Amino acid sequence: TQGSYLIFEKEGVYLHTNAKRSNQDTTIPGFIRVVERAGVPALEWSPLEDEGRSAPAVLYTKKVSNRGEEDTHFDPGYEPDWAVISTVKKDREHVPVRDSGAVLSSVSPAGQWSFSLPLSELYSLRRARFSLGRNFLVLTSRGGHPLPPLHFHRGGTRELFRALQRYIILDQSPVDGRLFLAYPCDSGALSQSFDKLQLLDEGGSDLVMRFIHDPYATTFGGFSKVTNFFRAALRPPDSQVYSRTAQDPSLPPQSDEEPGFELITCGVELGPRPDVTRGQPLDKWEEFLDPEGRVKNPEKVKELVFKGGVTPPLRKEVWKFLLGFYPWNSTAKEREDILRVKTDEYFRMKVQWKSVSEEQEMRNSLLRGYRSLIERDVSRTDRHNTFFSGNDNPGLTLLHDVLMTYCMYNFDLGYVQGMSDLLSPILFVTQNEVESFWCLTGFMELLHQNFEESQEAMKHQLIQLSILLKALDPELCDFLDSQDSGSLCFCFRWLLIWFKREFSFEDILILWEVLWTRLPCDNFHLLIACSILQSQRGELIGSDHDFNTILKHINELTMKLDLQSVLRGAEAIYQQLIQCKVKKDRHFFLRSFTYPYL
Repeated sequence: TQGSYLIFEKEGVYLHTNAKRSNQDTTIPGFIRVVERAGVPALEWSPLEDEGRSAPAVLYTKKVSNRGEEDTHFDPGYEPDWAVISTVKKDREHVPVRDSGAVLSSVSPAGQWSFSLPLSELYSLRRARFSLGRNFLVLTSRGGHPLPPLHFHRGGTRELFRALQRYIILDQSPVDGRLFLAYPCDSGALSQSFDKLQLLDEGGSDLVMRFIHDPYATTFGGFSKVTNFFRAALRPPDSQVYSRTAQDPSLPPQSDEEPGFELITCGVELGPRPDVTRGQPLDKWEEFLDPEGRVKNPEKVKELVFKGGVTPPLRKEVWKFLLGFYPWNSTAKEREDILRVKTDEYFRMKVQWKSVSEEQEMRNSLLRGYRSLIERDVSRTDRHNTFFSGNDNPGLTLLHDVLMTYCMYNFDLGYVQGMSDLLSPILFVTQNEVESFWCLTGFMELLHQNFEESQEAMKHQLIQLSILLKALDPELCDFLDSQDSGSLCFCFRWLLIWFKREFSFEDILILWEVLWTRLPCDNFHLLIACSILQSQRGELIGSDHDFNTILKHINELTMKLDLQSVLRGAEAIYQQLIQCKVKKDRHFFLRSFTYPYL
């Protein structure tokens, strides 16, 4: 049988656990090694306290259900789909290690963090330098699971790269010099460059790898970090994509010093961020109508709404145009006909669920489940608002009935938690059951994919948000990466229901009508998220925040954000991005804002 050999070893590599349990250290000193066992190369990390004793025989294995036989007691502080399982082989032999008198041999308490990742399972490696000067690596498996960040307090990343290149090819991204994809040396996979993967191109079917978790259940409990980095949407269409192979002398740097990771950028030169002012709300409506009631200049109306919102007395009418209930070019007479037809259609659908008997519903678990979810959510949606407060409030009945009818309108989607948050402001403004229903359907045309079981739209948006933030603020991204927060999981609720729970009820009315204009781009809500995150960079960078305290800080921003400041920041970011240039003065084209995210 083949033996086990040590190819590379480096001390002073700290694993940052960000564990939930307060009695655990969040940084553990240890060794990083490249080891070949039975001809299979692997990258391993073990804690310093295990040296001189027996090292754990750690398996890198896929988690199975509770009925399976895998040991699932390992708790990294979150619940990944792939985990490093601390399973000890009972009959493991002690094997000598090449160039070392040490013997790899048992488990210590800190050994639960040890891992062994076969290089064939290594998908990507991202290297960066934290603002305080520490270099760190984030490794991601082909299953999508990122390991906790490894901080190299004593250098050694260049030597590690050299050792890895004995077995795999590391293909550097042409737009993010910190990211490398791993390919087997003999697979020919290197020819599949970032350009050929089409991960962010329009119409790409495999836009993102699957997320690790069900975000609905775990968004605010403990999301694992997803560090699958993709070809940036910031690359202009005419730029030349090329692959750097391991033979390129610039990869990695061949000097004795650690590479200056903080100097590597994605190739976009951002100019100054302009000052932006907000306007006054739309307060005149009749002057935009022709004698037959058509809106004469819809684009002008949208521009005014984007810059300042709508005054409360006009919302009931303007929202019906913004949400597609009424076409912009419809006459007053045509709108009367539309309302009559839509009213009949609504009540036909409402009768469908109202006429289901209790006995029938007992045999319809899907409808029964929708009703149960709706009744639970209605009882706790915006109860502070007088329109929904108190017991036996007519507003609650309307909220319930509209949501139940929506289940009949879109039975494939049905009801998903969060949809009551989308309806309540619409119902408050229209105070009409039929109009609120059709306005909700218009809103759901924009957001329905957020609620679909595959969650592809949510994955896509979080990836786009990560790309944008990386271009706008690499230092903030590096800090979040170093604290296992680079997946931006704490933004999930923001994007899911368009910041409904982050701002006051009145602010949400303004924010949503601004977003419904679809100006200045389809993805303006992502720039709002960037604006909020950048407003918090001073609080985050240079602090002692870890994953849990970052999550806590972001959650505590609820009802503390100034909407007008956030909107000014988001619009300024947009202006900055559309005016920026790539190196060699080629104009920059922001592809991810040209096409809708859905």
